Amino acid sequence: MSPTAQTKPQPQDQAVATTPDREIVTTRLLDAPRELVFKVWTDPKHLPHWYGPNGFRTTIEEMDVRPGGVWRLVMHGPDGRDYRNHIVFSEVVPPERLVYRHVPEPGAEIATHETIVTFADRGGKTEVTLRLVFESNAVRDHIIKTYNALEGGKQTIGRLADYLAQLGGSVR
Repeated sequence: MSPTAQTKPQPQDQAVATTPDREIVTTRLLDAPRELVFKVWTDPKHLPHWYGPNGFRTTIEEMDVRPGGVWRLVMHGPDGRDYRNHIVFSEVVPPERLVYRHVPEPGAEIATHETIVTFADRGGKTEVTLRLVFESNAVRDHIIKTYNALEGGKQTIGRLADYLAQLGGSVR
């Protein structure tokens, strides 16, 4: 998929701030087995093909998927801006769950959050839930307003769905 391809929201897409204070949750049922979905989420050779909202490219600098492991990536925005991400994994349960914390880099957005991704088997399909938990309501609202995070989550999961369809149920 090209970085500029547009993924249209699907009826099953959900992206809402489910608790009034600190969370953004995006859920979608994907037509792929959870082992494949987990692999595509945790393998640095797959992530650049789908990770990030429409129009973004992603460069993986480092990815060590284990508790305490570091994931460094750069999301290259369509406006030419680079968004550096430093992530530390706290929980890895293949193929069920990932928990990681975004750690601010010097000069980057100071808003930090924990991300919890669950991969639930739904009869050969996978329900992915992406949950971002912020330190406060104010930080969450700032991220939603400044970075359009609700739509960005839906687009990212949409790009994942498109990439999985391209793979046709097998890992390359």
